[in-house]
Amino acid sequence: MKLNPSYPLLTRILLPILVVVFSISCEKSKTIVDFDAETKINVAYGDDPKQTLDLYLPDNRNQLSTKLIVLIHGGGWSDGDKNDLNGLIPSLQNRLPEYAIANINYRLARNGQNLFPTQENDVKKAVDYLLNHANDLGYSKKLVLIGLSAGAHLALLEAYKYPGNIEAVVSFFGPTDLIALYNNPPGPYIPQMLQAVTGATPTSNASLYMQSSPTTFVNSRSVATLILQGGKDPLVPVSQAELLKSKLDANHVAAAYVFYPNEAHGWTGTSLEDSFNQIKIFLNANVN
Repeated sequence: MKLNPSYPLLTRILLPILVVVFSISCEKSKTIVDFDAETKINVAYGDDPKQTLDLYLPDNRNQLSTKLIVLIHGGGWSDGDKNDLNGLIPSLQNRLPEYAIANINYRLARNGQNLFPTQENDVKKAVDYLLNHANDLGYSKKLVLIGLSAGAHLALLEAYKYPGNIEAVVSFFGPTDLIALYNNPPGPYIPQMLQAVTGATPTSNASLYMQSSPTTFVNSRSVATLILQGGKDPLVPVSQAELLKSKLDANHVAAAYVFYPNEAHGWTGTSLEDSFNQIKIFLNANVN
């Protein structure tokens, strides 16, 4: 039998391709593993006792289809705890069962210690931990950040500074421009609080205030953003939400602004139910 002279050449070309395709196929088959439901409390992502997080991992999740919501509590960067958000978790689970949920703590700025950007750095460290352990814990590397008040500010900063695997961010009444907040506060306690957690004023350290303002980092590649704001908020004025929405619109970023005219700094009841429904609609539209 006469062999085709091109056969060895074709073999040399096709064999490596087939090996690569086979390897990728095997890798995918190893990756798709359905995990059982699991809750992990106070998982350490750093050495400090405050650098912990809770994980709520749904049944039948896997590393390809299960996305991750990261919750970030408020408290003026100097107070609060992840346990403050425990009551929100069932509502998120009911509406978004395809998501795993992480609820994180971070070090607090108190008595001149842990000044900003400690809190920002802790959020980044927690997010990095969650990404690094995605395979082991059974969820994908598609993240959504949801924060309240100071936690919303931290969520926006993380999302705009380090978008990477972050698909969307949700801000419940979060500060967005610290210089504007300092110079146009709703009350005299706001500049005092900002100075206490930063150790500076916009005059003495303009760079810190700029680098700590989410609006500084908005550009055309910024992640989809949902802003939830009360019209009677005594701590974070409506102008902060409007500043962010204006900048997102100017950069043609997917963004929605839901305004609750009669709500203050946080709300319950039908307004909160509506907020959860808005989150579901927004994530379904913007996170694949």
